[in-house]
Amino acid sequence: MAAAAAIALTVAVFNTLNVLDERERIGRPIPAWEPAVWEGTSVVVLLALLPAVLWVTRRAWPLTAPPLRWLGIHAATLLAMSLLHVLGMGALRGVIYRGLGDAYDPLLPLRDWPYELRQDLPVYAVLVALYVGWTALGQRKEAGRAPPEVLEVRDGARRRFVALSDVLWVEAAGNYVELNRQAGPVLHRASLTQLERQLADAGFVRIHRSRLVRRDAVAEIASKPSGDFTVRLADGRELAGSRRYRRPLLDR
Repeated sequence: MAAAAAIALTVAVFNTLNVLDERERIGRPIPAWEPAVWEGTSVVVLLALLPAVLWVTRRAWPLTAPPLRWLGIHAATLLAMSLLHVLGMGALRGVIYRGLGDAYDPLLPLRDWPYELRQDLPVYAVLVALYVGWTALGQRKEAGRAPPEVLEVRDGARRRFVALSDVLWVEAAGNYVELNRQAGPVLHRASLTQLERQLADAGFVRIHRSRLVRRDAVAEIASKPSGDFTVRLADGRELAGSRRYRRPLLDR
């Protein structure tokens, strides 16, 4: 978030200076506050939408999700983000202009949405690439460390330390994940995608869009004609697996 804010503010300053210079060259100067408001409102709305973009990126990770899936999800997110961007900055500009005794049509950016969408496309791509690269860099730093042996689970003011060797599989449960053990399940507030990256070096692999399993706990894999499969654990319990995630499990 801080890196994105620094980049956005830097670009906004240069864009403001460029607009002032261009208007001066064509003999139509404008007060400096106007392009500053245009760029500033754009940055404010983009930064407000950034957490949602990062949330989508975590759930449609370009480095692991199937290409057609993450491309489709990000294309839809780009359209939604761009629409909210133009509506938000138009509304902010209208309020600021009115406060300064001037007038601005809040729907003006919406009328230029094709132009704004072309501007938002590279911005969205850079934000996603920055986040993916930032995360990959952090994972590379973690690569030289030993795999985690316990997972810290917070429950209000309490902290529990769950041994990963006791966890048989992990199931998505809304905003939580369920750590399934012989002693019973434990809820942990995290996304499945986040936990998948965190536990990759600890021997956990995704077998379904909502499920991870510890490889050491797998006793048997039974294939189905559809390409899906069933994972049978050492204690006899069975978990459904999707053919999309078959290869990572077999690459042992």
